[in-house]
Amino acid sequence: MGAAVACGRSAALSGVSRTIPVIVMPTLRTSDSPFCIGPFVVKPVLWLLLILCVPAHVQGCLRADDSGVSSAEQLTVYSGRTEALIGPVLERFEAETGVRVRVQYAQTAQLAAALLEEGSRSPADVFLAQDAATMGLLEREGILDVLPPEILDRVDPRFRSPTGRWVGVSGRARVITYHPDRVDASELPRTLDDLRDPRWHGRLGWAPTNASFQAAVAAMVAQRGEHETASWIAALAAGSPRVYPSNTPAVLAVQAGEVDAVLTNHYYLHRLRAEQGERITVRNHYLRGGEAGAFLSTSTAAVRAGTTRAEPAHRLIAHLLEHDAQAHFAAVNFEFPLAVGMPAPEGLPSTESLDAPEIDLGSLHSLETTVRLLREAGALR
Repeated sequence: MGAAVACGRSAALSGVSRTIPVIVMPTLRTSDSPFCIGPFVVKPVLWLLLILCVPAHVQGCLRADDSGVSSAEQLTVYSGRTEALIGPVLERFEAETGVRVRVQYAQTAQLAAALLEEGSRSPADVFLAQDAATMGLLEREGILDVLPPEILDRVDPRFRSPTGRWVGVSGRARVITYHPDRVDASELPRTLDDLRDPRWHGRLGWAPTNASFQAAVAAMVAQRGEHETASWIAALAAGSPRVYPSNTPAVLAVQAGEVDAVLTNHYYLHRLRAEQGERITVRNHYLRGGEAGAFLSTSTAAVRAGTTRAEPAHRLIAHLLEHDAQAHFAAVNFEFPLAVGMPAPEGLPSTESLDAPEIDLGSLHSLETTVRLLREAGALR
């Protein structure tokens, strides 16, 4: 389980190309790992693994490429977002500012565990996470610093920390993907509760082991409480939904006619259309009413408390919220930009119209309740 160290990569964003040192941690599938429950609750054993296999490689790689560069001109970024998505944006930041960036890529939960274990010794200046829930956990542990108002004001209050310690960067909306040849417009549910109707029995698919599904269920727990959420899960499970390992095969199953509709994230449909064009004829249905079915999962950014490089760290987060970076996330992954005033990708509803539930996204840091409810209903083994 050794960590692989790759000290270079090139990519381009609007004509910018530059090599950025990269430290790649070993990948653990957190949703299936015996060391965690869901993607956010990491057990001490995983912290030990991170101590043994990460910091030495991080420090070694940083020392290997730091000659002639002052510490004030460098940033170390822990990124739970993929290199393919975030790398070009970081390269553009380097080109525009002259600040050197070193990146450690891994799953969000792994990096959060590293930050907790490293504490004030962490080399990280900036943390980029796949979700807000992990940020909520780190916030409560005192790991994150308060961001300046000029950064916080760029994002709607729904998608940032109530205490100002992290901001949303881009969003992924929960939807029902359906086949218009098999689901009439009049049948489309207005809320998740409509899926309890017997007419949906045997027609639905879901991916209950998927982190985004579990996060949406956690949002329902936060909004409605355990009892109502358990009742909803049990009702859907009683309708014999077909189970899929992840969202892409679930959406393809709708296209193939295995099921009529699935619960998923909005961008999987758009990815498949970009790859396969008009062969993909399924559609997304967005729920309204501020309920859990309209949950918007946000990627997030924060600065580590105690960093000596707060000024360039703030500049980087501001860069992520600027037009070019926001447009990049929309173009590459069809995500909703969260910077105020940025339009949604073509063919998607506006972020303002999504009517996402008003819950503290950072409060969803523990999925133990969600996993227990899914297991009790037989949705998880």
